[in-house]
Parts: sequence; C-alpha cells; structure tokens
Amino acid sequence: MRNRLIAAFVFAVSSTAVAATPAFAEKHRVLVCKSVKKSATKGTVVGAVAGGVLGNVVAGHGAKTEGTVIGAGVGAVAGHEIAKNRAKKNRECHYVYR
Repeated sequence: MRNRLIAAFVFAVSSTAVAATPAFAEKHRVLVCKSVKKSATKGTVVGAVAGGVLGNVVAGHGAKTEGTVIGAGVGAVAGHEIAKNRAKKNRECHYVYR
C-alpha cells in the first residue's frame, strides 16, 4: 500500500512537470522598439514653419503667398524625412518574451 502511494505521488509530480513544460517552450523572443511617429510629426511641423518663413523671404514682391506655400510644403517633407531618419538611428529597442 505504501509503495502505491509513493508511486502515485511520483507520477502526479512528474506529470505536472511535463504538462507545464510546453508553456515555457512556447514563449517567443520579440523585438519591441519605441515608435518614431512623434519625432517625425515634430519634424514635419518644424520643417513646414521654417520652409514657409524661408519661402516668404526668398519669394519676389508679387509672389509672397506662393513662396510661403511652396516653402512650407517642401520644408514639411524635408523635416519629416530628416526627423524620421534620426529617430530610427537613435530609437531604443529591447527584447520581450511573449
């Protein structure tokens, strides 16, 4: 009788260990990085303002509005790309097990 109880205990303990093993084996290592959208948006705004001011200054006397609009558009695109590239180089990434 005592041997049966010991055998049942050992079987119960070993079966729970085997059942728990696949849960640990299914975890995957995933790379998580900080988003670059905020930096790219800031770059767009700064580039648009700077480009608009520069376009207004450079434009001729009769074309101040057109120079401002074109300068703002070009500045927004340039600012967005510059900020996005800088954010990608400096972004922080780490691994998470899921």
